[in-house]
Amino acid sequence: MRQGEIIEGRGGLYTVREASGEMHVLRAKKKFRREDMTPLPGDRVLFVPRPGEEHGWLEEILPRSSLCLRPPVANIQMMVIVTAVEPVPDWMLVDKLVLFARVQGITPILAINKYDLGQGSCEEARESYRDADLAIFPVSAVTGEGLDQLKMAMQGSFCCLAGQSGVGKSALLSRLLDLPLVSGEMSLRIHRGKQTTRHTTLLYSNGLKVLDTPGFSLLEMPQNLTPEDLPQYYPEFEEHRGCRFQPCLHLTEPGCMVQLAQTAGQLSPARMARYRDMMALLKAAWKERFD
Repeated sequence: MRQGEIIEGRGGLYTVREASGEMHVLRAKKKFRREDMTPLPGDRVLFVPRPGEEHGWLEEILPRSSLCLRPPVANIQMMVIVTAVEPVPDWMLVDKLVLFARVQGITPILAINKYDLGQGSCEEARESYRDADLAIFPVSAVTGEGLDQLKMAMQGSFCCLAGQSGVGKSALLSRLLDLPLVSGEMSLRIHRGKQTTRHTTLLYSNGLKVLDTPGFSLLEMPQNLTPEDLPQYYPEFEEHRGCRFQPCLHLTEPGCMVQLAQTAGQLSPARMARYRDMMALLKAAWKERFD
Protein backbone atom coordinates (compact mmCIF):
# COMPACT_ATOMS: atom_id res chain seq x y z
CA MET A 1 0.00 0.00 0.00
CA ARG A 2 1.02 3.58 -0.59
CA GLN A 3 0.62 6.62 1.65
CA GLY A 4 -0.78 10.03 0.84
CA GLU A 5 -2.97 12.88 2.01
CA ILE A 6 -6.56 13.59 1.06
CA ILE A 7 -6.75 16.83 -0.90
CA GLU A 8 -10.47 16.86 -1.56
CA GLY A 9 -13.57 14.69 -1.40
CA ARG A 10 -16.49 14.99 -3.81
CA GLY A 11 -19.31 12.62 -4.66
CA GLY A 12 -17.74 9.63 -2.95
CA LEU A 13 -14.39 10.12 -4.70
CA TYR A 14 -11.25 11.26 -2.87
CA THR A 15 -8.27 12.98 -4.43
CA VAL A 16 -5.09 11.88 -2.65
CA ARG A 17 -1.64 13.44 -3.05
CA GLU A 18 1.56 11.50 -2.43
CA ALA A 19 4.67 13.19 -1.04
CA SER A 20 6.09 13.14 -4.57
CA GLY A 21 3.17 15.28 -5.76
CA GLU A 22 1.52 12.46 -7.72
CA MET A 23 -2.30 12.56 -7.53
CA HIS A 24 -4.76 9.67 -7.33
CA VAL A 25 -8.57 9.57 -7.40
CA LEU A 26 -9.87 6.85 -5.08
CA ARG A 27 -13.04 5.28 -3.78
CA ALA A 28 -13.40 4.53 -0.06
CA LYS A 29 -13.93 0.97 1.11
CA LYS A 30 -17.37 0.19 2.57
CA LYS A 31 -15.73 -0.58 5.92
CA PHE A 32 -15.46 3.17 6.60
CA ARG A 33 -19.25 3.49 6.49
CA ARG A 34 -19.65 0.48 8.77
CA GLU A 35 -17.17 2.03 11.20
CA ASP A 36 -18.91 5.43 10.94
CA MET A 37 -15.61 6.91 9.75
CA THR A 38 -15.73 9.61 7.08
CA PRO A 39 -12.50 10.38 5.18
CA LEU A 40 -11.75 14.10 5.39
CA PRO A 41 -9.41 16.55 3.66
CA GLY A 42 -6.15 16.54 5.59
CA ASP A 43 -6.40 12.85 6.48
CA ARG A 44 -3.23 10.83 6.07
CA VAL A 45 -4.26 7.60 4.38
CA LEU A 46 -3.05 4.31 2.98
CA PHE A 47 -4.34 3.39 -0.46
CA VAL A 48 -3.95 0.94 -3.33
CA PRO A 49 -3.95 2.27 -6.90
CA ARG A 50 -5.49 -0.02 -9.52
CA PRO A 51 -3.58 0.25 -12.81
CA GLY A 52 -5.94 -0.08 -15.72
CA GLU A 53 -8.99 0.80 -13.58
CA GLU A 54 -10.65 4.19 -13.33
CA HIS A 55 -10.19 4.47 -9.55
CA GLY A 56 -8.07 2.87 -6.85
CA TRP A 57 -9.16 2.18 -3.28
CA LEU A 58 -8.75 4.09 -0.04
CA GLU A 59 -7.77 1.39 2.47
CA GLU A 60 -6.99 3.01 5.83
CA ILE A 61 -7.15 6.37 7.61
CA LEU A 62 -4.11 6.92 9.82
CA PRO A 63 -4.56 8.35 13.36
CA ARG A 64 -5.63 11.99 13.44
CA SER A 65 -4.01 14.72 15.53
CA SER A 66 -7.09 16.98 15.35
CA LEU A 67 -10.61 16.86 13.98
CA CYS A 68 -13.08 19.55 12.96
CA LEU A 69 -16.47 18.70 11.48
CA ARG A 70 -17.59 22.23 10.63
CA PRO A 71 -15.69 22.75 8.37
CA PRO A 72 -14.80 19.06 7.85
CA VAL A 73 -11.00 18.83 8.11
CA ALA A 74 -8.40 16.71 9.93
CA ASN A 75 -4.86 17.11 11.26
CA ILE A 76 -4.85 20.91 11.27
CA GLN A 77 -1.93 22.50 13.16
CA MET A 78 -2.83 26.18 12.79
CA MET A 79 -6.23 27.83 12.39
CA VAL A 80 -6.11 31.22 10.67
CA ILE A 81 -9.32 32.89 11.80
CA VAL A 82 -10.24 35.52 9.25
CA THR A 83 -12.43 38.52 10.00
CA ALA A 84 -12.62 41.87 8.26
CA VAL A 85 -13.65 45.49 8.49
CA GLU A 86 -16.74 44.50 6.46
CA PRO A 87 -18.95 42.64 7.23
CA VAL A 88 -19.15 43.65 10.89
CA PRO A 89 -16.92 41.21 12.82
CA ASP A 90 -18.64 38.45 14.75
CA TRP A 91 -16.35 38.37 17.78
CA MET A 92 -18.37 35.62 19.45
CA LEU A 93 -17.68 33.40 16.46
CA VAL A 94 -13.99 34.32 16.74
CA ASP A 95 -14.05 33.33 20.43
CA LYS A 96 -15.72 30.01 19.58
CA LEU A 97 -13.12 29.28 16.90
CA VAL A 98 -10.27 30.18 19.26
CA LEU A 99 -11.76 27.93 21.92
CA PHE A 100 -12.29 25.05 19.50
CA ALA A 101 -8.73 25.36 18.20
CA ARG A 102 -7.21 25.33 21.68
CA VAL A 103 -9.28 22.36 22.80
CA GLN A 104 -8.01 20.48 19.73
CA GLY A 105 -4.39 21.52 20.32
CA ILE A 106 -4.44 23.75 17.24
CA THR A 107 -2.67 27.12 17.29
CA PRO A 108 -5.15 29.95 16.51
CA ILE A 109 -4.12 33.24 14.92
CA LEU A 110 -6.32 36.13 13.81
CA ALA A 111 -6.08 37.78 10.38
CA ILE A 112 -8.10 40.98 9.96
CA ASN A 113 -8.65 41.44 6.24
CA LYS A 114 -9.61 44.62 4.32
CA TYR A 115 -7.27 46.69 6.50
CA ASP A 116 -7.15 49.17 3.62
CA LEU A 117 -10.77 50.12 4.48
CA GLY A 118 -10.00 51.16 8.04
CA GLN A 119 -8.24 50.27 11.28
CA GLY A 120 -11.20 50.13 13.67
CA SER A 121 -11.61 46.35 13.70
CA CYS A 122 -7.91 45.84 14.33
CA GLU A 123 -7.89 48.20 17.30
CA GLU A 124 -11.03 46.51 18.65
CA ALA A 125 -9.35 43.10 18.35
CA ARG A 126 -6.17 44.26 20.07
CA GLU A 127 -8.19 45.62 22.97
CA SER A 128 -10.39 42.53 23.22
CA TYR A 129 -7.59 39.97 23.01
CA ARG A 130 -4.90 41.69 25.04
CA ASP A 131 -2.99 39.05 27.01
CA ALA A 132 -5.07 36.30 25.31
CA ASP A 133 -2.03 34.83 23.51
CA LEU A 134 -3.64 35.43 20.10
CA ALA A 135 -1.39 36.81 17.36
CA ILE A 136 -3.22 39.46 15.28
CA PHE A 137 -2.31 40.24 11.67
CA PRO A 138 -3.87 43.26 9.93
CA VAL A 139 -3.86 42.37 6.21
CA SER A 140 -5.30 43.44 2.89
CA ALA A 141 -5.88 41.04 0.03
CA VAL A 142 -6.25 44.11 -2.20
CA THR A 143 -3.03 46.00 -1.40
CA GLY A 144 -0.97 43.07 -0.07
CA GLU A 145 -0.34 44.87 3.23
CA GLY A 146 0.68 42.51 6.04
CA LEU A 147 0.76 39.38 3.88
CA ASP A 148 4.50 38.76 4.29
CA GLN A 149 4.13 38.67 8.08
CA LEU A 150 1.13 36.33 7.83
CA LYS A 151 3.01 34.01 5.46
CA MET A 152 5.92 33.80 7.90
CA ALA A 153 3.55 32.82 10.70
CA MET A 154 1.97 30.10 8.54
CA GLN A 155 5.23 28.58 7.28
CA GLY A 156 5.81 24.99 8.37
CA SER A 157 2.26 24.42 9.68
CA PHE A 158 -0.72 22.64 8.16
CA CYS A 159 -3.15 25.56 8.14
CA CYS A 160 -6.88 26.05 7.90
CA LEU A 161 -8.64 29.33 7.12
CA ALA A 162 -11.97 29.75 8.88
CA GLY A 163 -14.41 32.55 9.57
CA GLN A 164 -17.71 34.09 8.64
CA SER A 165 -18.75 34.50 5.01
CA GLY A 166 -17.77 37.61 3.10
CA VAL A 167 -14.51 38.36 4.92
CA GLY A 168 -12.45 37.57 1.83
CA LYS A 169 -10.91 34.19 2.66
CA SER A 170 -10.71 33.17 -1.00
CA ALA A 171 -9.18 36.50 -2.02
CA LEU A 172 -6.69 36.21 0.84
CA LEU A 173 -5.75 32.68 -0.20
CA SER A 174 -5.28 33.86 -3.77
CA ARG A 175 -2.69 36.41 -2.63
CA LEU A 176 -1.01 34.12 -0.11
CA LEU A 177 -0.68 31.16 -2.47
CA ASP A 178 -0.46 33.04 -5.78
CA LEU A 179 -3.32 30.93 -7.13
CA PRO A 180 -6.28 32.14 -9.22
CA LEU A 181 -9.05 31.54 -6.72
CA VAL A 182 -12.49 33.11 -7.01
CA SER A 183 -13.36 35.84 -4.53
CA GLY A 184 -16.93 36.53 -3.42
CA GLU A 185 -18.53 39.92 -3.79
CA MET A 186 -20.04 41.78 -0.90
CA SER A 187 -23.79 42.20 -0.92
CA LEU A 188 -24.15 45.96 -0.45
CA ARG A 189 -27.83 45.62 0.48
CA ILE A 190 -27.35 43.37 3.51
CA HIS A 191 -23.57 43.81 4.07
CA ARG A 192 -23.07 40.06 4.15
CA GLY A 193 -20.78 38.05 1.97
CA LYS A 194 -21.78 35.56 -0.67
CA GLN A 195 -20.31 32.18 0.17
CA THR A 196 -18.25 31.08 -2.83
CA THR A 197 -16.20 28.15 -1.52
CA ARG A 198 -18.40 25.03 -1.71
CA HIS A 199 -15.90 22.27 -1.00
CA THR A 200 -12.97 21.87 1.36
CA THR A 201 -9.75 21.61 -0.65
CA LEU A 202 -6.12 21.18 0.40
CA LEU A 203 -3.81 23.59 -1.44
CA TYR A 204 -0.01 23.64 -1.76
CA SER A 205 1.83 26.73 -3.03
CA ASN A 206 4.48 29.30 -2.08
CA GLY A 207 5.78 26.98 0.64
CA LEU A 208 2.37 26.96 2.35
CA LYS A 209 -0.02 24.09 2.98
CA VAL A 210 -3.55 25.37 3.48
CA LEU A 211 -7.08 23.98 3.50
CA ASP A 212 -9.55 26.22 1.71
CA THR A 213 -12.81 25.80 3.67
CA PRO A 214 -16.38 27.05 3.18
CA GLY A 215 -17.41 30.12 5.13
CA PHE A 216 -19.78 29.50 8.02
CA SER A 217 -21.37 31.34 10.90
CA LEU A 218 -22.27 28.54 13.33
CA LEU A 219 -19.98 26.38 15.41
CA GLU A 220 -20.99 23.81 17.99
CA MET A 221 -19.35 23.80 21.40
CA PRO A 222 -16.51 21.28 21.72
CA GLN A 223 -17.77 17.93 22.97
CA ASN A 224 -16.84 16.82 26.49
CA LEU A 225 -15.80 20.35 27.49
CA THR A 226 -17.21 21.00 30.96
CA PRO A 227 -17.99 24.42 32.45
CA GLU A 228 -15.11 23.87 34.89
CA ASP A 229 -12.75 23.30 31.93
CA LEU A 230 -13.58 26.54 30.11
CA PRO A 231 -11.40 29.00 32.11
CA GLN A 232 -8.19 27.10 31.31
CA TYR A 233 -8.58 28.08 27.64
CA TYR A 234 -8.45 31.79 28.45
CA PRO A 235 -4.72 32.60 28.84
CA GLU A 236 -5.50 36.10 30.14
CA PHE A 237 -6.82 34.49 33.34
CA GLU A 238 -3.44 32.94 34.18
CA GLU A 239 -2.09 36.10 35.81
CA HIS A 240 -5.06 36.24 38.16
CA ARG A 241 -4.97 32.96 40.02
CA GLY A 242 -5.73 32.61 43.70
CA CYS A 243 -9.54 32.73 43.67
CA ARG A 244 -11.04 31.91 47.05
CA PHE A 245 -13.06 28.95 45.75
CA GLN A 246 -11.78 26.19 43.45
CA PRO A 247 -12.81 25.46 40.83
CA CYS A 248 -13.89 29.04 40.14
CA LEU A 249 -15.97 29.80 37.04
CA HIS A 250 -15.17 33.53 37.34
CA LEU A 251 -18.83 34.56 37.27
CA THR A 252 -20.23 35.73 40.61
CA GLU A 253 -18.10 33.81 43.11
CA PRO A 254 -16.86 35.88 46.09
CA GLY A 255 -13.11 36.36 46.20
CA CYS A 256 -12.73 35.82 42.43
CA MET A 257 -9.44 37.36 41.27
CA VAL A 258 -10.55 37.45 37.62
CA GLN A 259 -13.57 39.58 38.48
CA LEU A 260 -11.34 41.89 40.51
CA ALA A 261 -8.96 42.16 37.53
CA GLN A 262 -11.84 43.15 35.25
CA THR A 263 -13.03 45.75 37.74
CA ALA A 264 -9.48 47.15 37.80
CA GLY A 265 -9.50 47.44 33.99
CA GLN A 266 -6.94 44.67 33.47
CA LEU A 267 -9.26 42.53 31.33
CA SER A 268 -11.36 43.48 28.32
CA PRO A 269 -15.02 44.06 29.32
CA ALA A 270 -16.20 42.89 25.87
CA ARG A 271 -14.15 39.70 26.04
CA MET A 272 -15.39 39.01 29.58
CA ALA A 273 -19.01 39.55 28.51
CA ARG A 274 -18.54 37.00 25.72
CA TYR A 275 -16.86 34.65 28.21
CA ARG A 276 -19.98 34.77 30.36
CA ASP A 277 -22.12 34.10 27.28
CA MET A 278 -19.85 31.18 26.37
CA MET A 279 -20.17 29.78 29.88
CA ALA A 280 -23.96 30.06 29.66
CA LEU A 281 -23.95 28.15 26.35
CA LEU A 282 -21.71 25.48 27.84
CA LYS A 283 -23.88 25.12 30.94
CA ALA A 284 -26.98 24.80 28.76
CA ALA A 285 -25.30 22.16 26.61
CA TRP A 286 -24.35 20.13 29.68
CA LYS A 287 -27.84 20.48 31.15
CA GLU A 288 -29.37 19.12 27.92
CA ARG A 289 -27.14 16.05 28.14
CA PHE A 290 -28.73 14.99 31.40
CA ASP A 291 -32.35 16.10 30.86
